[in-house]
Amino acid sequence: MLETVILICLGMMSVALILTFVRLIKGPDLPDRILAMDTLYINGIAVIMLFGLYLDSNLFFEAALLIAVMGFVSTVAIAKHLMRGNIIE
Repeated sequence: MLETVILICLGMMSVALILTFVRLIKGPDLPDRILAMDTLYINGIAVIMLFGLYLDSNLFFEAALLIAVMGFVSTVAIAKHLMRGNIIE
């Protein structure tokens, strides 16, 4: 039962990834694209975690943690660049 639910969730998250990628490409302005990029890495983390549950491997959880940290840092850097024009003061 759990394997079936994980496969269904993987399919739904894959559709969410595709729709978010479309928003990233066709976004009307820069803040929408930044939000789409943030959502894209969060959805990617969810797909990696579901795949790790499906294969019963701990390696995928460590990769998801690394992607979460990198995504947070990049979102903060881009937001700081938009607000002030530079990243490092």
